[in-house]
Amino acid sequence: MRLPPLKALPVFEAAARLNSFSAASEELAITQSAVSHQIKQLETYLGERLFWRSGRRVTLTDEGRQYFDAIGSALLQIERASEQLLGHEESRLRLSVFSSFAVRWLAPRLPDLRRLHPQIDLALEMSSENPVLSDRVADCFITIHRDSRAYSYDLLYEERLFPVCSQDYWQRIRRELGRDAEPERRDEPPVAPAEMARFPLLSTHSIYDRQGGDWEAWYQEAGMKLPASSRLLHSSHMLLSLEAARFHQGIALTNDYMLSTRKDSADFVRLPAHSVVTGDKFYFAWKTSRRRERGIQTLRRWLVDEAIRGGLRSGSAGSRHPEL
Repeated sequence: MRLPPLKALPVFEAAARLNSFSAASEELAITQSAVSHQIKQLETYLGERLFWRSGRRVTLTDEGRQYFDAIGSALLQIERASEQLLGHEESRLRLSVFSSFAVRWLAPRLPDLRRLHPQIDLALEMSSENPVLSDRVADCFITIHRDSRAYSYDLLYEERLFPVCSQDYWQRIRRELGRDAEPERRDEPPVAPAEMARFPLLSTHSIYDRQGGDWEAWYQEAGMKLPASSRLLHSSHMLLSLEAARFHQGIALTNDYMLSTRKDSADFVRLPAHSVVTGDKFYFAWKTSRRRERGIQTLRRWLVDEAIRGGLRSGSAGSRHPEL
């Protein structure tokens, strides 16, 4: 078996990840000249230049990038296998997750995770877009795509949108619709789509990647077109639309995980009206080759249990992963 200089591999990984020889030397507690020496040894062995050097800055060459992608996960596997053999119980995991899902659903539940599974040291990597599935990014992911065969997936939530507004704004709606003469009932009559259009509609661009796309889909679900007279107030993100609704600026379309705490239930009213399924499904994803890692599977089971307990998914919802 022909192996490269093994001491050079963690040095190369740190320098490539940090884009800096000096930062790598600090992380590994060695001198910068030692970093340069190990990188030179590795380049000599491989017969390829791994870094472009410009003063104190270094960037990976194409060959260096390819090599980094290949050895990064291998070194991580070696580290985790060694920790398991040594009997270390603590699992350090990085979870890449959408910022809105992290802030509105996951963060309020993290104290329960720490109480039930104190051995898991979880770091959140928040993303505004669907994360790239790679060990370089995180150990596991919450994603809406299942397009990598190297990963396994467990369903957490199938997104649906429904209209909400603040408690005060709901009373205004009832007054303007002539409902305030009767006491509010649990089985309040539905607000018709035509009635909804009488009020400002808070729209989120990112859901369908076009202005008004969310409300167009909601009206289409009712067999109607979005009325031309509708007053749309646009935001780039659902968090912004929901905050606008919180401060009595109109009616927003939101989903289940955005209203998952008791405070949300107190602040908002879900209007008696239909919902629309967006087609987005949220999955917990992990690399199939790491399926037997105890920390990942503990986190997976906890997330699925919380999704079922919180009503995001049913207990019979499907998943796609090998026998564990």
